[in-house]
Amino acid sequence: MTDIAVEREYGFGAAARILGLPEAKLRYWSQSGFVGPSLRRGVRQVFTFQDLVSARAAKELVDRGFQPAHIRKALDQVRTKLPSVHRPLEKLRVAWDGNVLAVVEDGVTFEVSGQRRFDFGLSELAARAAEVLDLAEARSVDAKPKEATNPVASQSAYEWFAQGLAEEGSPGQEAQAEECYRKALASDPGLAAAHTNLGSLAYRRADLAGARIEFQAALDLDPEQPEARYNLAGIQYQQGEIEQAASELRRVLQHTPWFADAHYNLATALEKLGSKRQAAEHLHRYIDLEAHKPEPNSPWLEEAHVRLLRLEPHGDE
Repeated sequence: MTDIAVEREYGFGAAARILGLPEAKLRYWSQSGFVGPSLRRGVRQVFTFQDLVSARAAKELVDRGFQPAHIRKALDQVRTKLPSVHRPLEKLRVAWDGNVLAVVEDGVTFEVSGQRRFDFGLSELAARAAEVLDLAEARSVDAKPKEATNPVASQSAYEWFAQGLAEEGSPGQEAQAEECYRKALASDPGLAAAHTNLGSLAYRRADLAGARIEFQAALDLDPEQPEARYNLAGIQYQQGEIEQAASELRRVLQHTPWFADAHYNLATALEKLGSKRQAAEHLHRYIDLEAHKPEPNSPWLEEAHVRLLRLEPHGDE
């Protein structure tokens, strides 16, 4: 059963039930670039078992009061280790000693300090995932959803945020989405991703000054949020601040090197600055990241190949 769970993919609802998190909070984490699904099936994002491991570790660290930047650094240690592990995932544990997050084998002494602040077995996580899958499959297809028991006024910041995402995905609902994000911030002024989404809404209505204010507000709260910094760089480039845009995009890629579009935009800025060799390097990275997606569908792939043909015969000028 656990072998099946390790191989399966999970939507936000299933992942939230497995992790014991509100789905709205999990969507917020994903939206802010903190932790989330790594695969896309058409328009649907899905979690792998490895993604569940990262999210479970993030939940443990959040519960212990660690800051997002510290948690991201710890999660990178696990993300780089899991793909190279040859033993079955369900025979491993994730352990934390207060400084390092490590993948260890069941029964093995923790190599870093010997003191575990927390640890959880991947077999336990796989069993919980299998249980959720079994319950989902056993659920009647015509079962009616339960009526909401809490009034709208009692929604949490994360729930307002999730409602804003839903409104934003519907044509003509931008004003309603903005209202939801503002209510989310009224409930929790530290919800950085709400500022990011308000910035995106402002950008769509050509309010670059308002968008810039919102993106900067998001970064003041969470300096390593990749989406806000990426969007801020886009405005800087558009307003002729090419060096500043390149600097912001480099910072994005320091923390999220798998952010394909950031590589593409950095290549554009570097080419504008005359750094053709570096621009070509980032185009190569963009192409590599896009090509390894389960369903590569970027409209910029062909353009990236064309640009490489123009750039590669030259060095930096």
